[in-house]
Amino acid sequence: MTILLKEADVEKLVTMDTAIEIIEQAFKLQGEYKVDNSPRRRCRLNHGMLHVMSASLPTLGFAGLKSYTSVSGETRFYVMLYNADGVLVAVIEADKLGQMRTGAATGVATKYMARENAHLVGVFGTGWQARAQVEAVCAVRNIRTVTAYSRNPENRVKFCEEMTEVTGVQVQPAESPEEAAKDMDIIITATDSKEPVLKGEWLSEGTHINAIGSNILTKQEIDVEAVRRSDCVIVDSHEQAILESGDLAKAAEEEAFYWDDARELGVVVVGEYPGREGATEITLFESHGIALEDVALAAKVFQQAEAEEMGKRLVL
Repeated sequence: MTILLKEADVEKLVTMDTAIEIIEQAFKLQGEYKVDNSPRRRCRLNHGMLHVMSASLPTLGFAGLKSYTSVSGETRFYVMLYNADGVLVAVIEADKLGQMRTGAATGVATKYMARENAHLVGVFGTGWQARAQVEAVCAVRNIRTVTAYSRNPENRVKFCEEMTEVTGVQVQPAESPEEAAKDMDIIITATDSKEPVLKGEWLSEGTHINAIGSNILTKQEIDVEAVRRSDCVIVDSHEQAILESGDLAKAAEEEAFYWDDARELGVVVVGEYPGREGATEITLFESHGIALEDVALAAKVFQQAEAEEMGKRLVL
């Protein structure tokens, strides 16, 4: 029988530590070529878009798809999860799930690409996604301070207060974007900006960048110089990055980056390719949010829901 899991159920069933563990496992399977992932496809609606993406993890016995609409400023997310027999076992509201899997992917990338002694974090953006980003980075490194910048001072202060409480780490507001980048060990860009918010000239040696907001070609969070200075460029999906990464597309257009030089996170997790080869390297993870992450985490949420007898039974 199919179960329906609402946002409140997902919040109870998943923690960041669990999400990072599951997403790391998913990327390990990607590196072993044991998954299939289909990039996001978009269809126009009268006042918005329909987005659909799918993946299968045969080793885990699950496949599924995420579909969502963004219409008139409102977005609705759902994951449909199938078992190995092709039975629809769960329909899951997936806003929180998407936030957690995106944060967890950053956590995995940071684990393999940031310096072990990385302590200082700068974050651009103070919205919904930025919260999980900071939480994930704090879960994989011994972070001392986080410095956050966004255009709205009130949002900045509120974000810092909330995330200090959540993480137990001092999260402080930056008065300028440069302040959130200078001398940082790890930088996160989690914005919906169409123009670069992070400049390559601000980067220090040894910095690791997690860029998560450039998921359509018209968005660009980091400038060409930031890509040019990156010694290692890792993506969650090479195919999806070519379709969506405004950051990398612009750099490729200016011959500051070549698509053949990008590697998928899975090959880093299995040790086939290094995420960092030296303490002074600048490393970049371009995250676009792929279905592999959604399905892997949805499968875990479903299994926990079954064990705890949560969710509404649906008769189809």
